Amino acid sequence: MTPAPDPDWLYHHFEAAGPAEAVAAFRAAAAGPGLLPWRLDLPTLEEDWLHLMLAAPPQQRGISLEGARILAGQLRDAVAAQQGRVEALAASSRACPLDLHALIPVPAEVLALGPDHAEARDWLWRAWGTPRPLRHVQPARGSAPDALRLRFWSADWSPWAALQRMRERFPALRFKLSPIYEEAG
Repeated sequence: MTPAPDPDWLYHHFEAAGPAEAVAAFRAAAAGPGLLPWRLDLPTLEEDWLHLMLAAPPQQRGISLEGARILAGQLRDAVAAQQGRVEALAASSRACPLDLHALIPVPAEVLALGPDHAEARDWLWRAWGTPRPLRHVQPARGSAPDALRLRFWSADWSPWAALQRMRERFPALRFKLSPIYEEAG
C-alpha cells in the first residue's frame, strides 16, 4: 500500500513500562532528532520549481524567465542550507524522546529516494506502520523511572510495525499505544 502524500495526523498516548533499567535503556535507544536526513536531488528540485513558475503563458505569469531562474536558484540554496542543518541535527540531537529512525533506522538507499518517493513511503509504512516520522513527541504526565509516557501525532495510522519491533527488542518492557480519536487539546 502506498500512503497518501498528504496524510491525516492521528493523536496518540504511548507508554513503555517495566524495570527502571530497561526503561532507561529504551529511553537511550529511542531518543534522536525526530527527523529524517533525506537526500534531496537539488538540481531536479530547482528545475521543477522553474517549470512551475513558467507554466503559465508569459502574458499571464508575474515573473520573467530570468526572475524565475533567480528565484529557483534561491529556493535551491535555501533547501540546501536547511538540508545542512538537518544533517547536523541528525548526527547529534536527542531532542525527540521517541524517534522511530533512532529505533528502526531508514536505510541509506531509502533516504536517497527522497520523502516523496512511493518506495520510500512504502518502506516507512512496512517498517514503522506510518509513512512519516512522529510529530510533536512530548512527555505526558506520570513519567517515572519505571515508565516513559509520551504523546505524539503519527501520519495516517498508529506506528504499529514499530511497536512490534520495540516489543521484540525490549522484551522486559510492557508497551501501550492508544490512539485518541476525539480532539486532542
